[in-house]
Amino acid sequence: MFPFTWLRFCRRFSALAVGTLFFASAALSQEATSYDKTLSGFDYPFEVNTFALAEADKTISMAYMYLPPKQGMSVVTLFHGKNFNGAYWQQTANMLQKMGFGVLIPDQIGFGKSSKPTNYHYSFARLAHNTKKLMDKLAIENSIIVGHSMGGMLATRFSLMYPERSEKLILVNPIGLENYLRYEHYTDVETVYQSELAKKPNMIVNYQKKNYYDGEWTQEYAQHAAFLQGWINGPDWPTLARVNALTYDMIFTQPVIEEFQYLQVPTTLILGTRDRTAPGRANKKAGVTRELGRYDKLGKEVKKRNNNIQLIELSGLGHLPHIENFARFKAPFVSALTD
Repeated sequence: MFPFTWLRFCRRFSALAVGTLFFASAALSQEATSYDKTLSGFDYPFEVNTFALAEADKTISMAYMYLPPKQGMSVVTLFHGKNFNGAYWQQTANMLQKMGFGVLIPDQIGFGKSSKPTNYHYSFARLAHNTKKLMDKLAIENSIIVGHSMGGMLATRFSLMYPERSEKLILVNPIGLENYLRYEHYTDVETVYQSELAKKPNMIVNYQKKNYYDGEWTQEYAQHAAFLQGWINGPDWPTLARVNALTYDMIFTQPVIEEFQYLQVPTTLILGTRDRTAPGRANKKAGVTRELGRYDKLGKEVKKRNNNIQLIELSGLGHLPHIENFARFKAPFVSALTD
């Protein structure tokens, strides 16, 4: 029995070692991947087009994906979060297309495959206006507006600025449900820039493991971190770090939560209640006892500001319900679209 048992052990150990080496190699290869600032070589799920935006001294390019609607159906515009690009909406877009909806997925200026100017005044109002001009180009008269994370702040600003172009507003775990500078010290752009420059590829995965998902780190999760790792390894990281700092500043200096009572369009708030995202929480002011990022409580606070907002809470899900558990996300999302 001993020789057989030992042989079986050796085989199992070898298989485990090979598997471990495979996953370690995959992780290392992801960390070694390099992308330029417009993600050349990084595939998106649908055809990518570009829209030229004329600036005072140059033209910048806004990348987008567009799936036209069936006759009589609405277009759904999907706004991405800060640490993401339009590609992570793939599963949502496929579902919407099967339902007959059109789908517009822009990469905002400063993100994804779009231009990354460093001398640009980044504001939610300006990004919203860019999106409205893109809709004009595509002859989209109005749209269901959907925003996730930072995209939720942008989607809110869009709906406040252009209620006549917004059929509905659906917010999926948006940040900015708290006015952060009420509770935190301001961190200037240069300080954030230096912090961004110091980032390493493994820090991207560590942050997302800690803050976005629960349980095992999967290949699906990894693919949404890979482009950020590739940027850090790439030739344009100093430029991207500067843009990251500028867009981070929007979150703190351009709050939208104080204007939720002015929303004129039907609004649904979908929250994974395990989420604890709170940008800048390490810089809380002395004496502040509030625990920031409590998405299990924030929905009810929002209802007090505007009771017309429909609240849907998904217990046990975190910051990315449409990625973490699409099966659970689908039904409330479809309900918000069609009710």
